[in-house]
Amino acid sequence: MDKAEVIASVAGDLNATEQSVDAAIAHATTLVQAMIGARTTLSLSPVSGAESQAKAMEAIAALSAARQAIVACHEELAKDHRRLGWGTYAIGVLDKPVDVPNDSRPVGRLRAV
Repeated sequence: MDKAEVIASVAGDLNATEQSVDAAIAHATTLVQAMIGARTTLSLSPVSGAESQAKAMEAIAALSAARQAIVACHEELAKDHRRLGWGTYAIGVLDKPVDVPNDSRPVGRLRAV
């Protein structure tokens, strides 16, 4: 493997890790929402399930710390990349939304009532 392929491989793994952590956070928050909805639907007291819900929120906090760590890792890798003078090899985000031309964007404005 040449240098560009190695760097692209690490960048791809970093991107996949960032997406995985974000997906885990989204799933965990969906779990908490489902727990609250189930308790409400079953007409249960907020006391029931409080400990399990607190544990799920602890997991979200831990995932948030993991996200911060992987973002810091990304920043450090970028610094190393520049320090070593390797130029631009980044593949960037693979699922970027398609740019909408200015003339086809909605013109309306949101207004809070």
